Amino acid sequence: QVQLVESGGGLVQAGGSLRLSCVASGRTFSSYVMAWFRQAPGKEREFVAAISWSGGGTFYADSVKGRFTISRDNAKNTMYLQMNSLKPEDTAVYYCAADGSVPYGSMWAHSMYDYWGQGTQVTVSS
Repeated sequence: QVQLVESGGGLVQAGGSLRLSCVASGRTFSSYVMAWFRQAPGKEREFVAAISWSGGGTFYADSVKGRFTISRDNAKNTMYLQMNSLKPEDTAVYYCAADGSVPYGSMWAHSMYDYWGQGTQVTVSS
């Protein structure tokens, strides 16, 4: 069992930056594929970024490529999402997700993840 807790959300002006954190419980964090998803009001949950268990492989949605950076620190059981050049369309609740067996080609699919955090709100004003 893995419990995930996100933090770092808030209100920021367009062009600004935020860093989200996701702290995981459990001793097997280093073996899990981790990801960030987001959901805006009235929209479906969408993939943002994912990272392999070692951190050596990362995968981004086209909408955030070049602006967001996903990383992890297995010694701290923590995953991060550095968000730069934020846009109003980035406004959403951001969720972290984890699973022990996600094929690299399926990291974008929310159905592949068994464990989810409660979410943290990110609001970008224009």
